[in-house]
Amino acid sequence: MDKYDSLKLENQLCFPLYACSKEIVRHYRPYLDEIDLTYTQYIVMMVLWEENKINVKMLGKRLFLDSGTLTPLLKSLETKGYITRSRSKQDERNLDVCITKKGIELKDKAINVPKSMSSCIKLSPEEAEILYKTLYKILSTLNDEQ
Repeated sequence: MDKYDSLKLENQLCFPLYACSKEIVRHYRPYLDEIDLTYTQYIVMMVLWEENKINVKMLGKRLFLDSGTLTPLLKSLETKGYITRSRSKQDERNLDVCITKKGIELKDKAINVPKSMSSCIKLSPEEAEILYKTLYKILSTLNDEQ
């Protein structure tokens, strides 16, 4: 065993995770182009379709995104008319994001995106569930270290 084996790309867990993530986002692009969203805008909208209103800090925590990434993303979604941003009435330091009627209507246009994507990823339901649980376990472990 070579002392540099740990530096070989083929021995890295992070590389296939990175490459898969990049490729999955690339496969999302045509479906998201149809509804005029980027992938990160799409995941923000997914949270808002569930929550209707959320604090920016909580949104960032839920999506593992910092405010430097979220701010231009939210401005863009606001310009498109899908969300509004306003200072929290409880605490002026906090910014709330609310979905608009147009944002709610977008949900119907996005309804087939997950199904379209599932046909791109050739995993059995059992394999998908194992991968899902494993990835969230990794995220949880990494998040606990912070």
